[in-house]
Amino acid sequence: MAIHSGHAFPRHSHDHYGIGVISQGAQRSWSLLGQIEAGPGDVIVVNPGEIHDGMPLDGPRSWQMIYLEPEVLWQELRMEKQKGDAVLRPCVQDKQLSAMLLKLFSSMTQPGIEQGLLEEALLQCMMRLSRDHSLTSPSRSVITPSIQRVKQYLDDSPTLQTSLTELAALGDLSRFQLLRSFSREVGITPHAYLLQLRVRHARRWLAKGNSLADTAILSGFSDQSHLTRAFVRQMGVTPARYQNAILA
Repeated sequence: MAIHSGHAFPRHSHDHYGIGVISQGAQRSWSLLGQIEAGPGDVIVVNPGEIHDGMPLDGPRSWQMIYLEPEVLWQELRMEKQKGDAVLRPCVQDKQLSAMLLKLFSSMTQPGIEQGLLEEALLQCMMRLSRDHSLTSPSRSVITPSIQRVKQYLDDSPTLQTSLTELAALGDLSRFQLLRSFSREVGITPHAYLLQLRVRHARRWLAKGNSLADTAILSGFSDQSHLTRAFVRQMGVTPARYQNAILA
């Protein structure tokens, strides 16, 4: 993905590793290490499931990013004899890695580029990241059983309509306890978490070529306008633009 935007992204997470480079401007974002700032040339990384946001500093910023299935990176790390899931540093100042990534992104847009060359360039970036910029003792929040039940219910049934009262009963908590504990342990409110799950589903339906109206219903939104508002807030682009880009 290549983006130029002044959009402020709310807290959300991804299923994939996101690895990219800021090419212009700067941003402040929340990460597993707390608040971080990234400027031109900085490498930015998002780990799977990591709650993060993104606020522009002094105007729009531009960045390029590639998203990887976690299993792809884990497989390569096992080859490097590292144990466990990879947890990478969210902001890296590494001029050589930055240049390697920019070269990779440029090669990906060249017609007729050899597949083997792209694979080699990608693996070199991944090896440098895992070797020099992994976190051996990441700060991970402990989720209590009550909040885990609520989170699992939302994960399993993101398209179902639910209320804070119902979720609180599921966790054997008051609504206030649920809201406070979920926000502290997960990083966002239950409703915000539910919306990001629905946007994630919407991306999959859009990638399959479904209409915006059908995607809204299939993803649990009340209508197309509700889908569009949530999608723009989280992704920074409209569902239509997103679909046109990935189906082009």
